[in-house]
Amino acid sequence: MKTNFERIVIIGYGKATGEILKYTADRRVDYGYGMEFIEHEFHALSVTKQICEDRGIPFASMPDKGELGDYLKKIREKTLLVSASNNFLFPAALVERENITIINFHNALLPDYPGRNAPSWVIYQGEQRTGITWHYVTAGVDEGNIIIQKSCEIGPDTKAYELTETLMDLAYEGFCECFDSVLQENAEARPQGFSPERRMYRSSEIPGDGFLDLNEPPEKLYRLLRSVDYGKSGIFPSLQTEVSGARAEVLRYRKIAPEKRQEGADMLYLPFADGGFLKIKYRVL
Repeated sequence: MKTNFERIVIIGYGKATGEILKYTADRRVDYGYGMEFIEHEFHALSVTKQICEDRGIPFASMPDKGELGDYLKKIREKTLLVSASNNFLFPAALVERENITIINFHNALLPDYPGRNAPSWVIYQGEQRTGITWHYVTAGVDEGNIIIQKSCEIGPDTKAYELTETLMDLAYEGFCECFDSVLQENAEARPQGFSPERRMYRSSEIPGDGFLDLNEPPEKLYRLLRSVDYGKSGIFPSLQTEVSGARAEVLRYRKIAPEKRQEGADMLYLPFADGGFLKIKYRVL
């Protein structure tokens, strides 16, 4: 197999990045490229450094955006940058370099839900399907041509952290499927065809503005609770609500059957249309 790429640089974190790192290392024997990994965002449970040590991959930690940008601008070889679960925005001067090609994993089916925290927004908006997109990177955020997409269902009880896990698996599958065509520069990428007015989701935004309005239907509140539920990851602050005129913090929630209802302090039971209840545990602030 032949490729004109001399070097692959992987930037990212998390499960998908670790699997992509191992796959790319294994494929060196087929193409003969050099490779390295850059950790831009530190995660305490990250396995990428150990993978690099086990497989002889140069590892660097560059949390500073300026340092990372300067480092990438110094690359002179024909290089493929793989942005996997990475929140670094590549400068236009780098994207436009002839020796640099960048592909990015986005956790939604572009052109819909560009920007940050897409798993949260698809749940909050009541979508029944979502997926992942690998696309070429251009100067515009999440605007590049689509290389491959893979989709999955969103169940009625799916939480953000569960959907994220599924999307990470799809990201790895999609990367393996398109890897050869990207390296051989014959991938059949297609334009997104989006409207210039499309909604871009920012990292500072929280579904429902972070507030659980108890006047809303329980079905909508359940979507909101699931959309910000990343377990212990702390992607979003705890939702707040108002109970009997007092500000309160939402601590826990569950969807329960009627027979499981047990009255208790700082507890709310909101009836679903199907006869079940949304159980909410709160703390008055």
